[in-house]
Amino acid sequence: MTIHKSLASGRWLELSLVEQLANVGTDIERTIQWKKRGSLDDSQKAFERAFELLGLTIADPKNRKRLKELVRVREALADYFVFDNEYNSTDEQWQKYFYDFNYAAAIRAGK
Repeated sequence: MTIHKSLASGRWLELSLVEQLANVGTDIERTIQWKKRGSLDDSQKAFERAFELLGLTIADPKNRKRLKELVRVREALADYFVFDNEYNSTDEQWQKYFYDFNYAAAIRAGK
């Protein structure tokens, strides 16, 4: 099931890689915050949104040069939020990883 229908239909491709990853990061932050509050259903939904957006980012032809990194991010996110956390990730590491993309996107947007 597609969650972000308008983005999946092509609007996502109009965003830069930085903007795409900032959006993924926003949903990862929601995933973390809902998990901390004990709302596992909301956390799961936020993760599913983030994972879908990351899939759209991976499929975007302009991001081919970063494909290896993007696929590894997807693998590590799944490991952390769904599986056994074999990579020993933490909430703080994911927040730091996506923070820079959010900061750069905000600068580009003039915020």
